[in-house]
Amino acid sequence: MLFLDTNSWLIHRELDQEIQELEENKEYYIKEIVKDQKNIKTLKDSGELEKFAREEYFMKRDNEEIYIIEYEDSVTKNKNND
Repeated sequence: MLFLDTNSWLIHRELDQEIQELEENKEYYIKEIVKDQKNIKTLKDSGELEKFAREEYFMKRDNEEIYIIEYEDSVTKNKNND
C-alpha cells in the first residue's frame, strides 16, 4: 500500500537530498576555515604580511615604483576587437 500524504516518499527523498547538500557545504566550509586559519597564522609575521599586501593589493613603499607585467596568455581578449 502507498499513501500520499505530508510524509510521503517524495518529500523524504527531497529532504534527504537537501541534507546531503548541506553536509557537503559543511565539509567545504570546514576546509575553508582550516585554510584561512593557516593564512592568518602565516600573516601574523610582518614580513609575510608585507609580501601578501604587495602581491594581492599592489601596495608599495613611498620610495618605490611598481610595474605590473601581464603576459599575452594571461590577458583576456575582447571578442569584438578580434
